[in-house]
Amino acid sequence: MRTRKGAPDFILFLTVLILLSIGLVMVFSASAYFAGDPEGPFGDPFHFFKRQLFGAALGIGVMLLMMNYDYQRLRRWVGPMLIAAFVMLVMVLVPGIGMEVLGARRWIDLGFISFQPSELVKIFIIIFTAYGLAQKKDRIQNLSTGLFPFLAVTGLAALLILAQPDLGTAATLCGTIFIMLFTAGARGGHLTTLAGLGAVGVAAAIYFEPYRMRRFTAFLDPEADPTGAGWNILNALMSLASGGLLGMGLGQGRHSKFLFLPERHTDFIFAAIGEELGFIGGCLVILLFVLLVWRGFRVAITCPDTFGSLLAAGLVSGIALQAFINIGVVTGSLPVTGITLPFVSFGSTSLIFSLMGVGIILNISKYSSRK
Repeated sequence: MRTRKGAPDFILFLTVLILLSIGLVMVFSASAYFAGDPEGPFGDPFHFFKRQLFGAALGIGVMLLMMNYDYQRLRRWVGPMLIAAFVMLVMVLVPGIGMEVLGARRWIDLGFISFQPSELVKIFIIIFTAYGLAQKKDRIQNLSTGLFPFLAVTGLAALLILAQPDLGTAATLCGTIFIMLFTAGARGGHLTTLAGLGAVGVAAAIYFEPYRMRRFTAFLDPEADPTGAGWNILNALMSLASGGLLGMGLGQGRHSKFLFLPERHTDFIFAAIGEELGFIGGCLVILLFVLLVWRGFRVAITCPDTFGSLLAAGLVSGIALQAFINIGVVTGSLPVTGITLPFVSFGSTSLIFSLMGVGIILNISKYSSRK
C-alpha cells in the first residue's frame, strides 16, 4: 500500500540547487581567465559558464519532469532501457560515431551538445537492478538465480565503459550496484567475494594499462615525477594549501589563473574551490553532499515499497560515490581518474543526468512516510 502523495523533500531540493549555484559560480571563476584569452580557441570569458548554464537549465527541466513522473511507471520501461543502454555503449566505441578526446572515446556529438552515454547508462542500470531485486527479493540470497543476472548485466556494462576507457565511471557503477545488493539483503559471503573480485579487477585494470600504472605510482609518490604523472596531484594539493582558511577570493586563484592547475573547471574544480574559498568553502561543499546523501537515504528508508526504496538508494549511492572519488582524487587520497564532481564540475551530460536522478528521488519522496 502506498501512502498518500505529499510534497517532495524540500531540503534535498534546496541542497541540490545550492550545489548547482556553487558550481556555476566556480566554473566561471576557474575558466574565465583562459577562456577569455583573445589568442585562445574561445575568446570569451563566459564560454564555459554559458554552456554550463544551458546544461543547468536543461537539467532542472528534466529534474522537474521526473519529479512529477510517477516512479512506478518506470517499471514498464526497464526492458527498452536495458537495450538502449548497451546499444549506446557499443555505439560510442564505433569510429565516426563516438568522439575521441585525449585518447578516450566517451562522447557522441549531437551538434548542440556532447552526449556521454555512460552517464545515462548508470541510471538505466540502477532502475533495472532496483526492479529486478524487488521482483527477486525472496531469492536474493541465491547466487545463481538471485544475484547472477544483475552481476552479468553490470559486469558487461562495466567492461564496455572500461573499453572507452573510463575506469572511474566503471568503478562507480559497480560500487553502486554493490550497495544496492547489500541494501536488498544479499548474503555477506557473496558480497565479500564480490568485493574481493572487484578489487582484483581494479588492480588488473591499473597494472595492464601503462598510463593508469603511471597514475598509481604518482599517487604513491607524486614528487618522483613532479612534471609528469605527479603534476596533477601536486598542483591540486598546492591549490588547496594556498587557499588557507578563508581562501584567496573568487577569481583570485593563482593556480587557476596561471594554468598550473589542470582541468580546473572539470575534474579538479574542488581544488579551485579550496584555493578561492578556502578550507571553509571546501568543507561547506562536503557538508552539502553529506546532507544530500542523508536526505536521499532517508527517502529510501521511509519509502513504502521495495522498488522505490532500492531505486532511491541506488541513485543517491551513485552520486555519493562519484563525489567521494572526485574529492579523494583532488586531495591526493585516491589515484587520479577522470571523474567529475556532481552538480559542480563543468559538463552538461553529467549535470543533466545527475539532476534527472535527483528528480526521481524527489518523486519517490512524495510517497515516503513522514514521522
